[in-house]
Amino acid sequence: MMYSWSRSLTREKWWRCPFRAGHSEAIFRRKHEEAGIREDRRRRTARGKENNVATSQQVSPLRKLKATREDGRLSPMFLVHPFFLIHAAVLGIFFVPFRWKFVVLMLVAYVVRMFFVTAVYHRYFSHRSYKLNRFWQFLLAFAAESSGQKGVLWWAAHHRTHHQYSDTEQDVHSPIWKGLWWSHVGWILSTDFDGYDPRLIQDFGKYPELRWLNKYHSVPIVTLGVLTWLLGGWSAFFWVFVGSTILLYHGTFSINSLSHLWGTRRFDTPDDSRNNFVLALITLGEGWHNNHHKFMYACRQGMKWWEVDFTYYVLRMLSWVGITREIREFRLPSDAAKDAAV
Repeated sequence: MMYSWSRSLTREKWWRCPFRAGHSEAIFRRKHEEAGIREDRRRRTARGKENNVATSQQVSPLRKLKATREDGRLSPMFLVHPFFLIHAAVLGIFFVPFRWKFVVLMLVAYVVRMFFVTAVYHRYFSHRSYKLNRFWQFLLAFAAESSGQKGVLWWAAHHRTHHQYSDTEQDVHSPIWKGLWWSHVGWILSTDFDGYDPRLIQDFGKYPELRWLNKYHSVPIVTLGVLTWLLGGWSAFFWVFVGSTILLYHGTFSINSLSHLWGTRRFDTPDDSRNNFVLALITLGEGWHNNHHKFMYACRQGMKWWEVDFTYYVLRMLSWVGITREIREFRLPSDAAKDAAV
């Protein structure tokens, strides 16, 4: 009894009774065993994560094809990335007959596809600035993904993250923190952002057809490429499809990079977003970026009469035939109204 009492004094409070010493030792041993189990589990979890990373890098060749890192350097395998492959494919225009009609069709294809990027990826899925029924929602999502800019859920989730952390270290494509190259194309090429957080896009992720389309986002652009070739041959394929796709990439990406560096600021937003007339022309209205960061919910981004916003004009016309509805306009509080008058 004295032995048990002396041992219990080191592990129990001094007011514990001697007759409970055996019980307290059992509790101590159980707690010690549980702590050991937790520590062992933590170590195995850490080793498992390291093994999973190593295994994924060994088993999946695609994980080895990381085209770029945040420091802006390319890996030796960057040439196999679809982005670089389609840029290389544009050389095909030198091996097919030249026709001015293909140049015109390339520009028309660029404008039409840019509309789907700005109206669908951005203003609908990312900001919900208007409403569609389920049929038009899927059809326009398919058209948007023909741009080759991945799935609508992926696009919108990352864009919402951009607005949440705009021009901070957490912003995935801030030219202020990570440089012009990274904000323009580097983050797109990096495999670090192949995934997305489904919690950020639960409002649209609940639709199974959109989840399917997001998973198989290569289907729309491949379909468009094949149809272009079938209807117009190799000349149409290289000029109209490949050419407009490259222009579309850099037109869209210029908003991520240049519109945070070049232009004017009407509103004192917490980021470095800027309004740029040239970018607004080539992106059908997305260049009024400072306006947009002030009123993210609004479908219309050009506030002055001369701030052309072709995407908004088309969406407004589509509302006349019942395709779009409940288009959200910007609302100017008193302080913003003074800034807008400048």
